[in-house]
Amino acid sequence: MSTVKIQLPTVLRQHAGGAKTVEATGDTVGEVFADLARRYPALAAQLAPDGDLGVFVNVFVDDEDIRYLDGLDTPVRDDAEITILPAVAGGAR
Repeated sequence: MSTVKIQLPTVLRQHAGGAKTVEATGDTVGEVFADLARRYPALAAQLAPDGDLGVFVNVFVDDEDIRYLDGLDTPVRDDAEITILPAVAGGAR
């Protein structure tokens, strides 16, 4: 089981006691998120509602976007860093 560091954006920190960085364990991103959900239940609805990656969340493992890898099945190594960023959309014409 790998231990990884997760960087949380400001908007999600309130669900993790205000922490900027948290640690969790798992061999895939999905397992890491499940571990996070056990410790910080409010994060579960934000990260992977209905068991799939949230539409308004971008997740990177060591700077690689998991949407172009294996999604929540993307493997993580010990000491990997997961960065969660809120999706930004919109704009004016």
